[in-house]
Amino acid sequence: MSGFNKYVLGQLLVGMILVTAGLTCVIWLTQSLKFVEMIVNRGLTAGSFVYLTMLLLPNFLSIVLPIALFTVVVFVYSKMISDRELVVMRAAGLSQVSLAKPAIIMAMMIVAVGYLLNLYLLPQSYRMFRDLQWDIRYSYTNILLQEGAFNEVSNGITVYVRERSGDGQLHGIMVHDNRKEKKPYTLLAERGAMVEGENNSRVVMFNGNRQEVDPDTNQLSILYFDRYIFEIEASKAVDDGRFREARERSVYELFNLQDDPELDAKDIGKFTVEGHKRILTPLASLGYTLIGLLFLISGSFTRRAQSRRVFGAAITVVCLQAAMLTLENATARNLSMLPLLYTLVLLPVAVGFIAMLRSPRNRVSQRLQAAS
Repeated sequence: MSGFNKYVLGQLLVGMILVTAGLTCVIWLTQSLKFVEMIVNRGLTAGSFVYLTMLLLPNFLSIVLPIALFTVVVFVYSKMISDRELVVMRAAGLSQVSLAKPAIIMAMMIVAVGYLLNLYLLPQSYRMFRDLQWDIRYSYTNILLQEGAFNEVSNGITVYVRERSGDGQLHGIMVHDNRKEKKPYTLLAERGAMVEGENNSRVVMFNGNRQEVDPDTNQLSILYFDRYIFEIEASKAVDDGRFREARERSVYELFNLQDDPELDAKDIGKFTVEGHKRILTPLASLGYTLIGLLFLISGSFTRRAQSRRVFGAAITVVCLQAAMLTLENATARNLSMLPLLYTLVLLPVAVGFIAMLRSPRNRVSQRLQAAS
């Protein structure tokens, strides 16, 4: 590898790390705010919260990497033009392809990382995220009951805990069962624990009493116990199980939807488009890179600022992204439009490579020959 390629690749690599980290942090912070409710209402620990949100990183990276690469390529090459470094390289005899080679190498590396994310890490991490989120919401063993607060763990069931020890024991328990409006009762116990069963959860209580008021005579009856097991019925959502979203499924599953009897017919289009997106999205990194190179180095270098070319490249990428989002929604409703998705992604790659093969000097000579 030549010294020029190493020099430019080094700048691109450093820029990619910084821009990707910055954009990922911004997206991670904005998305993680959605899970603050789990900390406040369900007592989720800071470690579990961080782990839950970190599982979303592959999803963030698949979106961030193409944009970060385009930003870095445009910035580095624009700076090199302003510093006259590319002017010197072209004067030294480097061709259009040689000038673009470091950016193309970086783009191919990002494409490989993108396929690793889309084909393996994204479905695996998002499945783990959804399983953990489901477990926190519906598995009572993962609900950390707030101390000193009345926790409504199910419809008609309220649990109060004075203190929760580090080993999971509950101290000062009160359970009020109002599922039968005409026969509510209250349980009080010195200590206990919450245990997960196969179909439901149980609160095992020790040294307490059960209090119930007879609705006919209005008399209070108290039953003392040494050990009492209170069962909490599983919610309907737990009984029905969890439906797996498109992002949780592998590419093989997305292309073999007929094997899933639970999938609604109206969702087949959306799931199919997701499968094709897994294949096409990494190629966007190469397309965006070639667009930036097309605007910056395919023309002759001038002493003027590169703001117009940078602005033109940015507008082109924004339009491509907007068109991609629009076409994805349309294709989900009409799968016959799938070829347009591939055309929209592959067209910038083809145009960019063709432009790289035609140097500005050749175009000038062609114009002079045409004029003569």
